[in-house]
Amino acid sequence: MEEETQLKWEGEASVGLEGSAPQQVWGLLEDFCSIHKWHPNLDTSYQVDGVPGQPGLVRYCGITSKSSTMWVKEKLTVIDPIKRCLSYEIVDNNMGFKSYVGTMEVLPMINDADDEEIGCRIKWSFVCDPMVGWKYEDLLSNIESSLQFMAKKMEEHVSSLVDLNT
Repeated sequence: MEEETQLKWEGEASVGLEGSAPQQVWGLLEDFCSIHKWHPNLDTSYQVDGVPGQPGLVRYCGITSKSSTMWVKEKLTVIDPIKRCLSYEIVDNNMGFKSYVGTMEVLPMINDADDEEIGCRIKWSFVCDPMVGWKYEDLLSNIESSLQFMAKKMEEHVSSLVDLNT
């Protein structure tokens, strides 16, 4: 089925972080308004409305280039520190999203040989309306590359904390 006729685009990306405990990475991801510290394309993100760490929190995220600023406002709809997952929806933007719901989860990564935890995996899934001027593959590729970058930065951050404690 061609992208133009699909009712919704759905997809997910996943990346492993060996040596980073799920709780360490969750601690970075659950700070909803600091996504710009990890995401490769964001210049800024900050709280617009709501209570930090609670559903209803709205963040503004911006990408500034020489000629324009692209922005999005995202509302935290679910946050579960036990399951280490959060969901959010785009409530306003100038990037072409009509509807978008994203979910990010931090899952343990287990060694099959001995059932030992060897790190964690971040999974980013989404459901959205098709975007005018975009192909599904472009959006998925953007999410995959952003997640790879985020994981690398988070891994480096966690590693630097371990180095400080040794």
